[in-house]
Amino acid sequence: MISITSHNSDITRGSCQKQKPPAGLKPWAVFLWLLIWQLASWKLNQPILLVSPAAVLKRLFELTLTTAFWKSIGFSLLRISTGFLCGAFAGTLLAALSSRFKRIRELFTPLILLAKTIPVASFIILVLIWIPSRNLSVFISFLMVLPVIYTNVLDGICSTNRELLEMAQVFSLSSWRKIRYIYISQVLPFFSSACTISLGLCWKAGIAAEVIGIPEGSIGENLYNAKVYIDTPDLFAWTLVIVIISVIFEKFVLFLLKLLVHRLQRL
Repeated sequence: MISITSHNSDITRGSCQKQKPPAGLKPWAVFLWLLIWQLASWKLNQPILLVSPAAVLKRLFELTLTTAFWKSIGFSLLRISTGFLCGAFAGTLLAALSSRFKRIRELFTPLILLAKTIPVASFIILVLIWIPSRNLSVFISFLMVLPVIYTNVLDGICSTNRELLEMAQVFSLSSWRKIRYIYISQVLPFFSSACTISLGLCWKAGIAAEVIGIPEGSIGENLYNAKVYIDTPDLFAWTLVIVIISVIFEKFVLFLLKLLVHRLQRL
């Protein structure tokens, strides 16, 4: 059992060495783009078309002092995160079943293909007929996350090192021990990558659903109102809020994922 774990960790470590991590966010690059934004705003001198970064930050600060601002964040965060978690769970479960049962894989392949190819706007309009606007972002986020998680986890399971599985069979390891010592570390990079991609997608799609459905007290409603009243500072401020929340939520989910895996490996 020890040899399986050590062999497994060597494989994971080797793959990490081959794949160079992307460069992180550099302060100088952020400052440069903010400077370009500020210069463009001065040059255009049309706040309705392009507001300055200073005006956006000022408006964002004003919004943070209101109760409605935090309620809107809570409304959208709860529903989009719920859609993400449900999509991640359903995608992982379906991938595990599809890897084991050929008929299940054949059954869900057309549905996954449809979910990946049909435009988000079409889904939103269709689903809005059956689901109240308050819960629209939950289902749309779920729908965006499901195919990404399903495809990546299924690929991870199918590409699991066959030598490790043969070794586990020789030592008569139980299914739980195979999952714990082999599948978790082998599938984890695929699942983490899928989470990183799907988190951005679910936020974009979830907010788009709110803009179309206009549920009361949501971030999407505030974006829609900013568009209707041509309130550019509000539009940019709420967009910045979406970016910040999306990044924080992604870091939090990946941190919880690493913590969960660490706990499972210590059981």
